[in-house]
Amino acid sequence: MTQKVDTTFKREAKRGSHDYKLACQVLDAGKICHCGFTVDDQPYVVPMAYARMDDQLLIHGSVASRLLTNLAEGLRCCVTTTHFDGLVYARSSFNSSINYRSVMVFGVARLVVDEDEKNDCMDALVDHLMPGRRADLRNSTRKELNATSMLKLPIEIFSVKSREGDPSDAKGDMDAPIWAGVVPLTTTAGEPIDSADLPTGIKRPGYL
Repeated sequence: MTQKVDTTFKREAKRGSHDYKLACQVLDAGKICHCGFTVDDQPYVVPMAYARMDDQLLIHGSVASRLLTNLAEGLRCCVTTTHFDGLVYARSSFNSSINYRSVMVFGVARLVVDEDEKNDCMDALVDHLMPGRRADLRNSTRKELNATSMLKLPIEIFSVKSREGDPSDAKGDMDAPIWAGVVPLTTTAGEPIDSADLPTGIKRPGYL
């Protein structure tokens, strides 16, 4: 029997959505997720890289991973990604907040066993995490593929939640002589750092 997941928004429902396109936008904008699961009544949450491939989330790691081993056996999971977009400075601590975008995806992941399908998934991961890089890389060896577990989690049961905009101050606080507003936060790429063992003469590729 398939276990039902309650994705009803009980608090701040106006911030929630079950729109598939919006969920994909939030997922595509991120590179790190947290995968939650429970083994022997002990909950775990594991951070990991991910990518979206059509209507599937791709998660991967070592074949020895407790997370991937259990998920491959049909253990239910919850995968979450969150973007921290800003600090919201209200006129009270109670109404101070953050601006964010988040998605939770629930379900049972499928282990990818077909070699061609696994290669396609690895390509999708590289393209998402490091756009432009794949053309420079050699193909994965059979040994490397065998050492890697690749799972697909369908984006079928999910919820999106976000906050944007100004503080929501109480009317009684509006005249307080305190600054209120938003400090936007973004993640930006820094200057590339050459590997210490990089041979002389190799130039940095443009996609960096």
